[in-house]
Amino acid sequence: MKKVLTVLMVALGIAAFSQSAQAQTKIGYISFNEIVALMPEAKKADSALVQFRDALIQSAQDKETALNDAINKFNADSAKMTAAVKEVKRKELQQKLTELQGEEQRIQQELQKRQEELSEPIQKKAMDAVQAVAKESGYAYVLPKEYLIVSPPGDDLLPLVKKKLGLK
Repeated sequence: MKKVLTVLMVALGIAAFSQSAQAQTKIGYISFNEIVALMPEAKKADSALVQFRDALIQSAQDKETALNDAINKFNADSAKMTAAVKEVKRKELQQKLTELQGEEQRIQQELQKRQEELSEPIQKKAMDAVQAVAKESGYAYVLPKEYLIVSPPGDDLLPLVKKKLGLK
């Protein structure tokens, strides 16, 4: 009887301890996109991305201008060309036109690749700061703010992360 009572008391103690541990679990939230947008590195990356995009667009416009010049030259000189030369020139112009038509897709791919390259270290820095703040403040879980319908203002980690990153 004494053993049963001891086992029962230990089981009750463990149950009480686990309930108190669960009650102390802190859940916070943060708008990750907002913290990234506030970082000066993000503004620099956006500026670099705009410059890169402008350079790609300028390159495509230069290719288009060169193609138009080649077409105009072909039209002007075609009367002096033999049929075989005309055929070769038409194939060259058609190939350049096909390449130019794929240019927009290539630009989009290049922009996406560059954006990923620029944003990866910024997001890592922000994530490291969120994890550090969560650990320092005792938060077991941090959820994205965008997915929460109701949340207490005290569990918003944005001010703490901004302070950690030295943002205003």
